[in-house]
Amino acid sequence: MAFLLLVQQWSTAAAVTTSGNAVHVAETLRVEELRQVCTLLLDAVQERFGAELDLSCLDVDLYWNVDLRSAFELREDPASGVDVGQSSDDMAELRALLRRPAGDGPWLWHDLQHLAGVLRLLAYLDLPDAEAAED
Repeated sequence: MAFLLLVQQWSTAAAVTTSGNAVHVAETLRVEELRQVCTLLLDAVQERFGAELDLSCLDVDLYWNVDLRSAFELREDPASGVDVGQSSDDMAELRALLRRPAGDGPWLWHDLQHLAGVLRLLAYLDLPDAEAAED
């Protein structure tokens, strides 16, 4: 219920413009709202899966990934931008971020991709048929 209320309160200022065949939608991303959503969702993850998830017993280390440029610059066939991501690498990189010296990062373009990989893994694990597929 709290999630629905938060989604209903999610406010974006949108403006739609066109140039040529492209449609541009400008929305305001409010970092504080994003932080609230992340907290809400991570609390739900902890409630669903517990404080720690042992990923070594699941066959979910490798996944398909679309590189950032191919994902957002829709000019060419995205197949050339598809590669394989690795959940264990994502976790290692995020743990390394926590140990980096204060002046060394974070590197948003790099670290957010690893965070996205872990968040997608959590979403996959919560799919209605994910547990059946792992058996």
